[in-house]
Amino acid sequence: MFEWQFAIRGPSDTEFEGGIYHGRIQLPAEYPFKPPSFMLLTPNGRFETQTKICLSISNYHPEHWQPSWSVRTALVALIAFMPTEPGRALGALDYPKEVRRALALKSREAPPKFGNPERQTLINEIHQYMLSKVPPPIPQLPQTLVEHSTHGEGEGLQLNHHNGGAAAEGEFVEVVREFHWHGDLGPYRFGISVQLRTTRPVRNEPDAPRLPFVGDRILTYAAVGLIIAIGLLLLKKLLIANGYGAGGMGSL
Repeated sequence: MFEWQFAIRGPSDTEFEGGIYHGRIQLPAEYPFKPPSFMLLTPNGRFETQTKICLSISNYHPEHWQPSWSVRTALVALIAFMPTEPGRALGALDYPKEVRRALALKSREAPPKFGNPERQTLINEIHQYMLSKVPPPIPQLPQTLVEHSTHGEGEGLQLNHHNGGAAAEGEFVEVVREFHWHGDLGPYRFGISVQLRTTRPVRNEPDAPRLPFVGDRILTYAAVGLIIAIGLLLLKKLLIANGYGAGGMGSL
């Protein structure tokens, strides 16, 4: 009755978001008049695993403990401490945010191994419950790839790639495609622009040519078709405005 198993979710809008972190609580016989001790079992990049955490809510600082605080209050405080600066506290770690994000993703794959079979069964059950309640983290978009299509009058569609910065393999980038089409109808000059946004993973293969995704082709064809359709509509309106009427359009 003095040893509890728990799991917490990583705080939102931080590198821990989407992570599932298991731990254990040891309550003293004098609880709630003396504080409990906490330790995390899931690698997280902020606290050492299987090491008692030194916080103002733990048994390392009994002078700060309030008997009115519950275990839930202490766990909420533990979540709030995760994105804070570690300082020199016992059991504190200061991993880079990228490593913490990777650990948050990895924490969802399987619960930690700890204790006897009965305890492990409990940990597994808690993990499955948390998976149903904690959504996975949103992939980070470290940069934007902008693909401009530029061409003069009467030329075909041409894509020129511009990369805003290097991205690590396995990360996600947002791809923005801008299609521009310009034309002349007698004394009239007009232009059409279409912008499409997609997200794709980064694959760094400098020695091998990159084959276009099927989705890329579909988006390109759709954009070109949309441009042609808009151009025909503009042409129809222009002919009607100049007195050719619907009959003139039907003869095209």
